Formats: sequence, C-alpha cells, structure tokens
Amino acid sequence: MLRARLQRLLCVGAVIVAGLALRGFGYDLGLPFSVVKYGGSLLWGCMVFLLVAAAIVSRRVAIMAAIALAIAVSVEFSRLYQTPALDEFRLTLAGKLLLGRVFSLWNIVAYAAGIGLGMAIEMRLRFLDRNQ
Repeated sequence: MLRARLQRLLCVGAVIVAGLALRGFGYDLGLPFSVVKYGGSLLWGCMVFLLVAAAIVSRRVAIMAAIALAIAVSVEFSRLYQTPALDEFRLTLAGKLLLGRVFSLWNIVAYAAGIGLGMAIEMRLRFLDRNQ
C-alpha cells in the first residue's frame, strides 16, 4: 500500500512539473493559448485524480474518478463565490494555480479529460503492480 501511494505521489509531482512548465514556457514555445490554458486545466484534473488515488489506493477506479470530478467541479464552482480575502488570494500564484480566477464550463471539460488521463495512469500502475 505504501509503495502504491508513493508511486501515485511521484506521478503527482511529475504532473505538477509538467503543468508548471506548460504554464511557464508554453507561450515561449509558440503553443497556442488554448493549449496552454486548457492543457494546464487538463493536468490539474489529472493531479486531482492522482491525489485521490494516492489517498484511497484500494478503491475502484470509477469511484476515485467520481470523487476527483466532484472535487474539480466544486473548485470550479467556488469561483462564483466572491469575498475580498478570497479574491485577494486568487490573485497570488498559489491562488491562481489552486483555485483559478474565472469560472468556465470549458475548464470542467478539461478537468474531466485530465481525470481520464489520471485513470489511464492508474490502470497502467495497477497493471505494472500485478505483473511484478
């Protein structure tokens, strides 16, 4: 169980690095806005799924996906709630990365795609675990 959690947390770290690289260097590489914006959201959704997978390794993948989607959708809808302190936090780098600033249904689509990617990673890790 500990090994499985560590594997998923290593994947979380890799996804975070990929997301930060995409957001930090995507435009410099000539990537279009939609790839940088929604690619980051896709990776954020994947990260949420992998964090859920690390927390509840022994559950069915569909249950983990449902939990991850509920978290992602909740965070997206939380953008509709405005307070001065929360809006101030959303202007910081951590606030932008964790909560975002502007509500978008397209972000939910990107999160769902990222959760699908996370599910594929989870299935691959489970396959590798079984065959060792």
